[in-house]
Amino acid sequence: MNHLLSIEDLDRAAIERIVTRAARFAEVSDREIKKVPALRGRMVLNLFYEASTRTRSSFELAAKRLSADVVNFAAGGSSVEKGESLKDTVLTLSAHKPDAIVLRTPWVGAAELVSRWSGAAIVNAGDGKHEHPTQALLDVYTLRERLGGIDEASIWIVGDVAHSRVARSNIIAFQRMGARVTVAGPPTLIPREIEALGCEVRYDLAELGSADIVYALRMQHERMNETWVPSLREYASRYQINARRLGPRQVLMHPGPVNRGVELSGEVVDSPQTLITEQVQAGVVVRMAVLYELLSGSGMLAGPGTRPQGASPGSAQGTSPGPAGARAPKSLPDGSGIAGAVIGGGRSV
Repeated sequence: MNHLLSIEDLDRAAIERIVTRAARFAEVSDREIKKVPALRGRMVLNLFYEASTRTRSSFELAAKRLSADVVNFAAGGSSVEKGESLKDTVLTLSAHKPDAIVLRTPWVGAAELVSRWSGAAIVNAGDGKHEHPTQALLDVYTLRERLGGIDEASIWIVGDVAHSRVARSNIIAFQRMGARVTVAGPPTLIPREIEALGCEVRYDLAELGSADIVYALRMQHERMNETWVPSLREYASRYQINARRLGPRQVLMHPGPVNRGVELSGEVVDSPQTLITEQVQAGVVVRMAVLYELLSGSGMLAGPGTRPQGASPGSAQGTSPGPAGARAPKSLPDGSGIAGAVIGGGRSV
């Protein structure tokens, strides 16, 4: 059974195939009856250990529009509150024979581990500070729909890069699609050696006008256990995207939820240059495409241990294969080197 654990597992052709299929599914959303029987008889389990509005609702809608049966599981009010471990929860729920498990956890590498414990297809819906592959796919889809493509486009990702799983997935996905990526933010919120992922780094917004696309990130307060900036007021004064900083030809993106008045001013949130609503709409059709690829029998998504051509194990875009062909989880580095600085640092499982 194949999985979607990391955007690194998809080469450009695979990303293009998924967003093209998503465009076809977008036609379904415009029908009076918004359903197709593609996954009738299949079961999709949404297993969420963190709060979520956009991701959870879009995965549920995506599965239902494909006629799959959907079971939603939240850690609150379950045996998790009695001390049940992630592994035992997964083994218990796997006894119900789900075809796919959509997993959101605060633990880096959890999706990788769950793929070893369950026979279901695993979709990583966010694992701590590590990755959020379907967010990257829907962002590529949104930009393709608005701009036609992002080859040679300049994309600036601005804000709390250190705690953002979206940033890591998008850096990889945008570059796979031919864009040039720059990350910008306070030095305390830019991971050490992140340049190893192929992006450029800036610590101010002096050159923001050179960007075609501005992608703002929110401050991830729930992942912070110390003070990373002097104050939100000072952060906003230096890094907030507002009408003065956003050029008339630029488009603006944000993964949500938005903290108005912090990373974005209210005027740009409501601007026609903003693609936030389009990103939310894209979430359903892109996740329909992902579930279809995993469960329709096409077998076209990469599984554990698979890397696009040119990505070598142990590099910043590859990991060593683990037991039974699974990749070693990126949640378990000792914190040294690029792995620890760029994609580590989350809570272990």
